[in-house]
Amino acid sequence: MISVHIETHGCKLNTADSQQIAVQMLRAGFTLWDKNLQPPDVFILNSCTVTHVADKKARQAIANVRRRYPNTLTVLTGCYPERSEEETSALTTVDLVIGNHDKEHIASKVSERLNARLTPCADGGAYVAKASLMGRTRASVKIQEGCDQICAYCIVPKVRGRERSIPAQQIVSTVLNLQRSRCQEVVFTGTQLGHYGFDLTDTPPMNLVEMLRQVLIQTDIPRIRVSSLQPPEIEDDLLSIWNNEGANRLCPHFHMPLQSGSDNILRQMRRTYSPKDFLQKIDLVRSIVPECGITTDVIAGFPGETSNDHSATLAVMESASFSDAHVFPYSPRPGTSAYFYDEQISPKVRAERACELRETAEQSATIFKTSQLGSIRPVLWEGKRGTRGLTDNYLKVKLPQPDQNSIGENQIEHIKLASIANDGVIIGTLA
Repeated sequence: MISVHIETHGCKLNTADSQQIAVQMLRAGFTLWDKNLQPPDVFILNSCTVTHVADKKARQAIANVRRRYPNTLTVLTGCYPERSEEETSALTTVDLVIGNHDKEHIASKVSERLNARLTPCADGGAYVAKASLMGRTRASVKIQEGCDQICAYCIVPKVRGRERSIPAQQIVSTVLNLQRSRCQEVVFTGTQLGHYGFDLTDTPPMNLVEMLRQVLIQTDIPRIRVSSLQPPEIEDDLLSIWNNEGANRLCPHFHMPLQSGSDNILRQMRRTYSPKDFLQKIDLVRSIVPECGITTDVIAGFPGETSNDHSATLAVMESASFSDAHVFPYSPRPGTSAYFYDEQISPKVRAERACELRETAEQSATIFKTSQLGSIRPVLWEGKRGTRGLTDNYLKVKLPQPDQNSIGENQIEHIKLASIANDGVIIGTLA
């Protein structure tokens, strides 16, 4: 048997792609690597390229594998080679470079490179679905890919292409397979989830609300999470499904990218909302889905950002009271318009501003966690019971004394949120 180890960098969309690569490899006759055994025969790195740091991490990861396992076939795929095939092909640590658009052919390309004769796996159902989770209890399911909104800083349209949706019935079939493997949660991922269905020819027209409704009706998967929504995409008709068909199944967690709290910078970024619009959507979400977690992304030091612009972002973050935030110093990406903007901010200032934004984010996260103490929430365990888990509204939870002899991983259990540990994880007790 030929073993394959898949490592994923970057977003949940990449996680979904990696899980599909695992399905593809299993069906072709490969096996997934057991780290307790000999070195893997094949190492696949599914890379990110959203920042220069992501590129560096990809190079370091694959170089480390080459040092540890010199006889392993190394494969670099994902957004980094899609952005720069020439640069990645020149890496001496990489044997095979495969961009995003060729991911569906990875199994055949690897088989050809190894001159391997494999026996395809006939079981395309629950076994493959379970194995493809790669040790996770939550499955990322791609419902849409690509982006037609060309933000000034973003490389995604170049590496993911134009927007295209996965047919709803195909999504339902994927969820049913995962359900049969006893998967407890699916995370719907994509680049512009709110645009889902615009390119499909269904009658009546398909959109995100109708797709969610079809999954809720046709499957019994306990938890469904929508990974990210742009502020203009959030409307009453979408949110209402959380309290109707999706009650107790659609996770009360919304990821809404802010990027900046400055009107001027948002216009320069070519975002499609103002800070005022953003905060109104925050209020709308909380009015319809109380006690939800709201997370965000923020960029520090975009070209032309003044100290006043930075202060405006801090103010919006404080007003929004996010439950968590991912803060990134701006990273110039060749192939984006912002790469050519004047008034580039120095790396030192970008780092300082990112640090201030993170401090504000941490304060907001602590306030949200504190507000949840005393409540009882469903927790999906990953790993051994009580070691680590995730509430429906996206809080990390552990038990004070993990019980490895009772309910194990991939189980949902109601837990009372009791206190906050030094590492920020909530300590829970049995409800």
